[in-house]
Amino acid sequence: MLLLRLLSALLLLGFAGAAGAQTVPLKTTPDHTVRSTPDTVVWGYFAADIPPVLRIKSGQTVRIDTVSHGGINLPEDPVEFFAKHGVARDEILQDALDIRAKVNRPRGGSAHVLTGPIYIDEAQPGDMLEVRVIALEPRVPYGVNSSGPRTGVLPELLTAPARKVIRFDMKRNMALFSNDIEIPLQPFMGIMAVAPTKESWMISSRPPWRWGGNMDFNKLTAGATLFLPVFHDGAQFFTGDSHAVQADGEVNGTAIEASLTGTFQFIVHKGAGRTMFWPRAEDADFYYTMGMDLDLDVAMKNAAQETIKYLMETRELSAADAYSLASIAIDFRIAEVVDAVQVVYGAIPKRIFKTNPDYWFKR
Repeated sequence: MLLLRLLSALLLLGFAGAAGAQTVPLKTTPDHTVRSTPDTVVWGYFAADIPPVLRIKSGQTVRIDTVSHGGINLPEDPVEFFAKHGVARDEILQDALDIRAKVNRPRGGSAHVLTGPIYIDEAQPGDMLEVRVIALEPRVPYGVNSSGPRTGVLPELLTAPARKVIRFDMKRNMALFSNDIEIPLQPFMGIMAVAPTKESWMISSRPPWRWGGNMDFNKLTAGATLFLPVFHDGAQFFTGDSHAVQADGEVNGTAIEASLTGTFQFIVHKGAGRTMFWPRAEDADFYYTMGMDLDLDVAMKNAAQETIKYLMETRELSAADAYSLASIAIDFRIAEVVDAVQVVYGAIPKRIFKTNPDYWFKR
């Protein structure tokens, strides 16, 4: 029902983005589908030399299944773990069990199961990849939040692992945290990435960086757009670490980790990635800039510098006026602080500008 409401609200508009992106018609019907199987996922890492699971053209739309690592990356058998929390065997995705049994997680790899890579034929180094999030659908009616010792921003708080399976009321679009607490679902992919700058072998999926990755940026829900610089031919897009809902900060180390199916449209903008350093994003109400670093203070400075650069490029402001506007009208928030590299974002409200380029999604 949520998907139908979203699709009915989409307008077939092009996007004239801040990076000089050309207008490209919206396409909501998938041209291809990628299932999550042992042959289409990697566990815990990115690399630029992984054979693609799909090749597409710029402008095409792909429906992608993802599998959450929540509940399958534990020492105990997933069926036994979920049974303890009231989840029946027939509620567990078979592909999750197959991936657990058959996919190798290499030494140094992180927890995330990633579907991909998808190769976009036109993409070359120096380009920008636009990823429109058309729809996100939960695959199961529950998710897992996990924490424990040495986890999150308070690593000394807990003395034993704490794992909570949270049921969803799919009709009301709610996570049932307890008898007295309900949280509206806001699904998004914790990881969306292109192949990283390294030419070969693995880079852990845990820390985000210029290629996107584990940003845990909760604004990338249906109707949002992510912009990534391209470092390799084909861009090589990965996604996973799917979340049902997460607050800014993700302070105990995880969201409600839950398997999702996402529908994405991929558009290559030639040469537009040359001046990009960090990913950027957009939705119907805001432009988003980002900054990252191991040090939260430096991540904040990087986000502020990226915001000022963005305002100077797109609104032709002087450095002084961009700095002034950033202080007056733009909120800076923490996306996540639990993945070694920390992410700060600036939320630039579209309403402060008298005019904005058309955007492909309208409320």
